[in-house]
Amino acid sequence: MMALSGDQEASEEGLLLPPENHRVKCMSMGFFMKGDTPVVWRGPIVNSAIDRFLMGTAWGHLDVLVVDMPPGALDVLVVDMPPGTGDAQIGLGQRLPLAGAVIVSTPQDVALLDARRGAQMFRKVHVPLLGLVENMAYYCCPNCGHQDNIFGSGGVAAAAEDLGVPLLGQVPLNGQIRHQSDIGVPIVMTAPDSPAGQAYSSIAGQVKARLSSAPCEAFAKQPTITID
Repeated sequence: MMALSGDQEASEEGLLLPPENHRVKCMSMGFFMKGDTPVVWRGPIVNSAIDRFLMGTAWGHLDVLVVDMPPGALDVLVVDMPPGTGDAQIGLGQRLPLAGAVIVSTPQDVALLDARRGAQMFRKVHVPLLGLVENMAYYCCPNCGHQDNIFGSGGVAAAAEDLGVPLLGQVPLNGQIRHQSDIGVPIVMTAPDSPAGQAYSSIAGQVKARLSSAPCEAFAKQPTITID
């Protein structure tokens, strides 16, 4: 999605040198995998990868850092996490003073089960919830303009209300989003006034506003994980 690939180089100090596109430096597990090779890692190795990406990369001075999961002066750190409540999410919550988490889900009930569990997991490790985003919220026919809620409607809004957090926005199911992602050029650059482009811009603005007022509690309240 960032149109970046190739072997990763290291500095003289042994730090990874992150590739850059659209003025965003990025580090991803995908840079180290060949073809369809799977990542079959247990918890300790996942946590080591998180530490390597965050602390072992020459980020320098950045406005936005995108780490696609498994230190420099940063204003915003965006970590794209896989769904679930596994070692990667817990390890990140325990290692970094996270200002907040944004939960992204499609509207159907099956997806919302994971979204709700993820939200509660972040709360257990004292990471504030900034809000929920509804992905693939609806499909709008480019020919007739008919709007169809393929995956249902209202589920993410209801979950946000139950969790006591805002619904930050609704991103449509749109072929142009897929195309722009495949070529690594964000739709907010090619079609900023489109419904999809406006949705992303609005969500980003709300997240930025909430981050500016969200206290960072992760290190003030160290979580205790117990297994019965």
